[in-house]
Order: sequence, then C-alpha cells, then structure tokens
Amino acid sequence: MMVNPPPGSSSLTLPTARCSSRGGLLCGVLPMRSTRAPRPAVARVAKNKPQVGGNVASMPNLLGSLNCKVEKKARETQTKKQLHKPEEVPTCQESLHRQLSMVDVLQKIGISRHFASEIKSILDFTYSYWLQRDEIMLDVETCAMAFRILRMNGYNVSADGLSHISTDLSDTRSLLELYKASQVSTSDDELILDIIGYWSGHLLRQQLKSSEAQRTPLLREVEHVLDSPFYTMLDRLEHKRNIEQFDIIEHPILQLTWQTNQDLLALGVMDFNTSQSIYQQEYQHLESWVRESRLNRLPFARQKLAYFYLSAASTMFPPELSDARILWAKNGALTTVVDDFFDVGGSKDELENLTALVEMWEHQEETEYYSEQVEIVFSAIYSSVNELGSKASTVQGRDVTGHLVEIWQELLRNMMTEVEWRTGGYVPTLDEYIENAVVTFALGPIVLPALYFVGPKITESMVIDPEYSELFRLTSTCGRLLNDVQTYEREYKEGKLNSVSLLVLHNDGSLTIPEARRKLQKPIDTCRRDLLRLVLREDDAVPRPCKELFWNICKTCYFFYYQGDAFSCQEEKAGAVDAVIHDPLQLPMNLLSDLDLSTLREKTKINH
Repeated sequence: MMVNPPPGSSSLTLPTARCSSRGGLLCGVLPMRSTRAPRPAVARVAKNKPQVGGNVASMPNLLGSLNCKVEKKARETQTKKQLHKPEEVPTCQESLHRQLSMVDVLQKIGISRHFASEIKSILDFTYSYWLQRDEIMLDVETCAMAFRILRMNGYNVSADGLSHISTDLSDTRSLLELYKASQVSTSDDELILDIIGYWSGHLLRQQLKSSEAQRTPLLREVEHVLDSPFYTMLDRLEHKRNIEQFDIIEHPILQLTWQTNQDLLALGVMDFNTSQSIYQQEYQHLESWVRESRLNRLPFARQKLAYFYLSAASTMFPPELSDARILWAKNGALTTVVDDFFDVGGSKDELENLTALVEMWEHQEETEYYSEQVEIVFSAIYSSVNELGSKASTVQGRDVTGHLVEIWQELLRNMMTEVEWRTGGYVPTLDEYIENAVVTFALGPIVLPALYFVGPKITESMVIDPEYSELFRLTSTCGRLLNDVQTYEREYKEGKLNSVSLLVLHNDGSLTIPEARRKLQKPIDTCRRDLLRLVLREDDAVPRPCKELFWNICKTCYFFYYQGDAFSCQEEKAGAVDAVIHDPLQLPMNLLSDLDLSTLREKTKINH
C-alpha cells in the first residue's frame, strides 16, 4: 500500500541560498548560543523592512530569493522521497510510527501544505489499519498519534479506539501523545478523552515536579503542551517555536536519516523567511491605511491593528492568502474602533447618526455627519467595504459587496440595541444577551468577508445555509463568553452588563462572581468542541478551507483571553507580534552547525 517514489527528474545545478554577510547562514536566520534553557520572548523593531510600492528588494536579495526557491524545491523533492520510502524497518508498526511522526513534524514546522498528496497517502494507509483494529494500534504512542492526526485531518475516528489503553504508564512520550489526543475532543459525550486527559496530564505534571533539576528537550515540550493547549495557540507562532527548537521535536523521527532531518529544518526555515518578508510589506501597507483613514486621530479608539494582523498572519499564513489577511486586519481594526465608539467615544446622537449612515449606504449623502468623529468612522467603513467588496466580487465572479454591507448594518443595529438597554436601564435575560452578543462581539466583518478570499466559490445558497449560521454562532458565542469571563471587572466599572453579571443578577445573588465564571466554562468548552466537530466534518455545505477560518478566529479568541484579558493590553502580546512579523529566526548554534546544504546540493536533481 506504499506509494511509489516520484519519477526521476532532470538535472539542474543548485545554487547556494546562503547570505555572504552571515558567514554561511541561511538568509533570515540569526545564530544564538546553544542552550537547553527556555528562551524568553524579546520584542524588537525590525530594521530595513521592505517598502510597499517601491523597490522592494535589492538585486542581491532578489538573487537570494531565487536561490532559496530552487533550494526549497530540492528539499521538497528529497523529503517526498523519504515520505514514499519503502519499508526498511523490521516491523510495520515501526514504519507507521515513523511516517506519522514525519507528518507530525511537517505540520509542526508549517510546511505540510507542500506535501499534501504524500500526507494523504500516509493517512489513508493509517486509517485502513485503524478501521481494521490492527494489532499495531495497540502501541500506545502510535495509537494516540494516529487518532489525533487522523481526526484533525477530517477522518472519522472514534475515541473508543483509545479505550483499551492502561493508566499504568510511565513512558513520557506515550503520556504526552495521549494528552494531546485528549484535547481534540469534538463532543461533551467523549468521556474517554476527558478521563485520558485528566490522568495523563496528572502523571506528566508529576514527572515535571520530579525532574525539575533536569529539563530535557522532551520535558520542555511537556511543559509547553500542558501550559498551552493547541486551541490557544496561533499556528505561525508555533511554527517558529518548533523551528527554533527543532532539537525538541525531531526526536521521534531519528529513525530517518540525519540528512532528512536537516532537509526538514531547512525547508521550514526557508518557508518561514519567505512568508515573513511578505508579512512585513503587508503590515507596512496597513499602517499607512490607518493614517490615511485618520483612525489614529480618534482619541477614544484602541489601536489594535498589530493584534489583528498577528492573528491573520499566524492562521492564514500561506503567501497567496494576502487579500484575506489584509481584509481580516482592516476589518478587525475597524470593528475595534466602532466598538469603542459605542462603548465610550460617542454620544447617543453620534451613534444614531453613524447607524443611519450605514443603513442608508447607497444614499448616505442625504444624511449629514453629526461630528467629525462620525465622519472619520463612517468614511473608513465605507471606503474599506467598497474596496474589499470590489476585490471579493472579482474573485467570486459575482457581486458580493451587498453582503459585506449587510454584515456591517446588522452589527450596528445590534450595537444600538445594547445602547438602548444601557440608557433605558433594561436588564436582558441571559438568552437575550447571548443572542444579541453573537453579533455585537463583532466577528462578522472579520471572518465572513474573508471567506470570499480563501479559494472556494461562495454561493448565495451557502450564505443562507444553516451550517454557515451555526459555524458563526458557535464561534461568536465561544469568543463572547471567553471575553466576558476575563473582562468582567473592567466592564462592571464601565456600567456594562455581560454574561457573568447577568448570571449573578438572575440568580438573586445566590451565585458569586467566581462561581458564575466557573459555570460559564461549560458552555465555552461545549461551543469549542461543537465547532471543531463541524469544521472537521466532511461533505457539508461550507467547504473545509472556509470552515477553518471559523476555527482560526476561535483560536485567536483563546489566544487573547485564555489566561486573562491580553487583548486590552498593548504590550501583552507585543512579543508575539514581533516574533511573527519582525524578528528573524534564531537557531541555536548546534542546529546551525548541522544545517549544511552541501550534501543535498551534490546529490539532488530537481524538475525545471
């Protein structure tokens, strides 16, 4: 059932992809001292960033970029040969574990999309063994890894396949795989995953306590996984961490050749560097847009462009998704400005004026601006929606600008409802609040228009399909409740009601604030699991690439609100912004010394 290797290819001399100024290092990589201690994040401002619209790169950099493309193709060819490599190990069990480990590493360093067909062959092969309940699945580490990877790639695997696993385990790597498998639950009914997550997490924490003096790479990985569930992390941040700490994640595939491991690392480095240069240009363009739109002149408005672009670049990271990233970041920044305008910046007259302008979209000249603030906010919304709507209409082959306008109209209507509640002293029921908050959490203008830019054609029937609405409802409810739990104190001081205060009020004071916050954890977990099940389910109305955007924004909400209100703090995630957009990769000296291109260059033949 193994896939044959790709056919032979024509010869092409492989030029170097090293920067002369770096003393032989890969472009965009900074050396750092080899250390086993965790490295703190350092926020730094990038120097000599390429300018949008000008001479983006010098000739040496351009040649280096071309060389990197050739080098990248060569690395991919070598890696594909390893993915297709015939059995060379004594047992099929060891072969399956090796191949799954390689798939896992490709995903961890962000290059799996370059090997989609090879990975599908491996996962189809693995799934056939899973369905047969083959004896190789009795190996704990292989079984847990197979379950997690198959499920997250859309295969229908039941958690019952893990029910045979014993709790009497001391092997750290097996426990770690079990814990990671427990996190991909898609239903509150998967009690086996809750049980496995509880005892495997407990045993791993015990191992950390007993091994404080000796932090091996594996234990550092254990600590990271326990502290940061996968649904709280952004992909590109994790890719960078895994590339920079490749000595931690490469252990499971040591059965592969040394050269293959170095090929994987080099591919990850080149892919990240190529993407980061694009991110820098896009972010410069967005900063110019903020100034041109005069959003930076609004004294009440939080400037959150960096955070929204971070979430866009970290989840929609392939270079070709530039339009989706730009839209995501622009509308994210705009929704924050509008939210602040409704919360603290605008009078009721100004808010009614802005709402009327958006409602009369095509006839807005008939309505005067109540204030300069209204004019700035509306003009930014109007120009951005029309520009992005025109692009989306071209991509989709039909006019979708009207849909983008409707999204903004619904948002402002529901925000006015909250204003009326607040000014009229009305206390809504929890259900009334949640129904309105699904819209006012303001994910609509961010995620829904972005669907038009990720590849599939979005038909009108798809937009009104119940699955489309349910994906949005689950995402927004999860995000709203996460935000409420972490922002209760600030919103209480501002006189705003949220789900925490409403729970307390409607229980006649019998429920304390800490109890209300704990009680909301259940619906948060349920929404996340139900959303993941919808995203992974095949053959539905909404295509998988579109459904993944809902999961991306859900992870973004967890990223900012999992352990506090990081979104409201300008500096809380500044290190993450720099890590993805500005800071070059920093590889330990031991990895740099191994990252030698010469062997690959001598023996690799690639296609033109």
